[in-house]
Amino acid sequence: MTEVDVEKENAEIAKAYKELLKVSYQTLSTADKKLIRHAFEVALDAHKDQRRKSGEAYIFHPIAVAKIVASEIGLDATCIAAALLHDVVEDNEDYTKDDIERLFGETVARIVDGLTKISSLSKDADVSTQAENFRKMLLTLNDDVRVIIIKIADRLHNMQTMDSMRRDKQEKIASETLYIYAPLAHRIGLYNIKTELEDLGLKYTEPEVYNDIAEKMEESKEEQDKYIKAFAKQVKASLDKEGLNYEIKGRPKSIYSIRKKIIKQGVEFEEVYDKFAIRIIYKSDFKNEKFLAWKIYSIVTDNFTPNPTRLRDWISSPKSTGYEALHITVMGPKNRWVEVQIRSDRMNEIAEKGYAAHYKYKQGNSEDALDTWIDKLQEALESNETNAVDFVEQFKLNLYSKEIFVFSPKGDLKSLPKGATPLDFAFSVHTEVGMRTRGAKVNGKLVPLSHELQSGDQVEILTSDNVKPNRNWLDYATTARARSKIKSSLKAEKKEVAEEGKEILRRKLKQLKISLDEKSVNEMVNHFKLKTSLDLFYRVGIGTIDNKMLKDYASSRSNMFMTYIKSRIRKPTVSPDIDKDEITSKYDQLVFGKEEQKLDYKLSECCNPIPGDPVFGFLTINDGIKVHKKNCPNALSLQSNYAYRIMQAKWIDSSQQEFAAQIQLSGIDNLGLVNNITKVISSNMHVNMKSISFESDDGVFSGKINVVVTNINMQNKLIQNLKKINGIHKVSRI
Repeated sequence: MTEVDVEKENAEIAKAYKELLKVSYQTLSTADKKLIRHAFEVALDAHKDQRRKSGEAYIFHPIAVAKIVASEIGLDATCIAAALLHDVVEDNEDYTKDDIERLFGETVARIVDGLTKISSLSKDADVSTQAENFRKMLLTLNDDVRVIIIKIADRLHNMQTMDSMRRDKQEKIASETLYIYAPLAHRIGLYNIKTELEDLGLKYTEPEVYNDIAEKMEESKEEQDKYIKAFAKQVKASLDKEGLNYEIKGRPKSIYSIRKKIIKQGVEFEEVYDKFAIRIIYKSDFKNEKFLAWKIYSIVTDNFTPNPTRLRDWISSPKSTGYEALHITVMGPKNRWVEVQIRSDRMNEIAEKGYAAHYKYKQGNSEDALDTWIDKLQEALESNETNAVDFVEQFKLNLYSKEIFVFSPKGDLKSLPKGATPLDFAFSVHTEVGMRTRGAKVNGKLVPLSHELQSGDQVEILTSDNVKPNRNWLDYATTARARSKIKSSLKAEKKEVAEEGKEILRRKLKQLKISLDEKSVNEMVNHFKLKTSLDLFYRVGIGTIDNKMLKDYASSRSNMFMTYIKSRIRKPTVSPDIDKDEITSKYDQLVFGKEEQKLDYKLSECCNPIPGDPVFGFLTINDGIKVHKKNCPNALSLQSNYAYRIMQAKWIDSSQQEFAAQIQLSGIDNLGLVNNITKVISSNMHVNMKSISFESDDGVFSGKINVVVTNINMQNKLIQNLKKINGIHKVSRI
């Protein structure tokens, strides 16, 4: 490059930097500008020898990403500085994370570190790797969710400047964008960025289709402008008469969404009726916003016939991203359906900027407001899924599935994903409410905790200080928040029981003249084929490891060789080629049917299922039950040809299995007897009462109780305790 070229480029860099400060959505203080200036200088130095594939100086890329972060997403100076520095550590060995922390503080360093890690993930193109990277990006790397927001901005600029790349590279990056980044932008409420990412994604995955629609859109632009004028003309007089301050704009639908409609409806471009939406944006103070929106709605529907099934009221019930608007579809001029979006200035800004604007209006333009948004977003992205592809699919499913809106007894509105239950609602109100849920009323009627809520339901949670989460709750809860809180509670409870179990074990071993130490614990873990000492103590605590089993262990200690032989013999159902480590404490028993019965079975050789695999049982003619993996090559033919011989099957943790038992009582009726019985049952840990019925006939009392227990010891203990009640004559299991 000549000296003139260098000077020219430097002037362009300086101009781009000044523009960055000008377009910032947040008001920048002197300290903010100083921070951004410092970040710019470091980035300029770090990238001084780098050029992009197009030939331009690399520094233009971080400036462009920072511009997107500053103006289109509306984040603060910290994020603008991090965006300027996002490639510094990865691309320049002279700068480390520690250097960034020293120069810019812990927050900027954490964000830059997260972005560096994402960039260094494997670049393989297959779906499962993409999904795994995405999962890592969401869960492992983002101590700070701002990492992901800046990553979206980075991806947008890369998509905008991909022309000089190889065709195969363009396709790979565009596919990843459509699969991962566009849904993510949608979830965050960055609708404009999501639309642009989708359009650019289509441009590089199906260029012919993209160009064809883009040309046709361009050709029909003049006609669209005329149509918008005709629409505006018809409503203008009525709107002006009401003294409203407004503007009417047309917004072409995205090329990607038109392509989706063409495929979904099986029509040609010309037949897609809503290729653009009309937007009426009005000025209003916060107090009169809703009133004016419905006034405009009334004027529009006075002039044009509305389609009542296409009304979307996101003013009364905003989306979880904060989006507010009234959407109506009316029969416009020339008898064509057209979507009309009614928004105030404030609502429009929220739609353009997402949460950043939402919180600016809600709580003032402060860093606290952004932190609140970031915390909320972090929670929305947390999940405990382990399979990466499932995680991504589930994530995308949650994005696009309709939300439901339910009310608290006081009339407060909550938005939940479709399929949510009262338990999800309870945890969305507060963790403590969720933890103490005893039952729920929906529209005034008691419902099970597994009841699926519908939009418009009024939900009242009944709580009790004596209740705590049980394993069944995981079957009832659908939201990540509720599930993670329930799992934490169950883990804590397991630890409590294990503590008790440890003391019980210490006493019982003392009677057998064995001391509880590391050696004996390890021996017992191996003897009972468990994974950890926690499993051992827990099983002693709930009584699945009883006195007889401990005596067996004591006698086996004297002959280690016999123990070895026994351990080989005591494995009839597990094929010998399965690695012992595979049989974790989480999946140590196979059960069949809805009743979860223990039956004899054989593992099929065609797919060799191991504990933990999703499986089903197949009833053979000569060989009993054969267990196959659900994705076994023979599964489809077995399920379609012999459906009547298929049995449900699943691996379970035997210590968590529950059994139903019916207990019969009889005795002499006296005051307070029923109360005493229920007290005894509820004070027995791990006993869940399902139903209870009592009869009294001339002073003689009889009753039946259905309970759920995890093992026979618990049931026996309960029977012993019931026998101690004054007035009870006989207690037995039916």
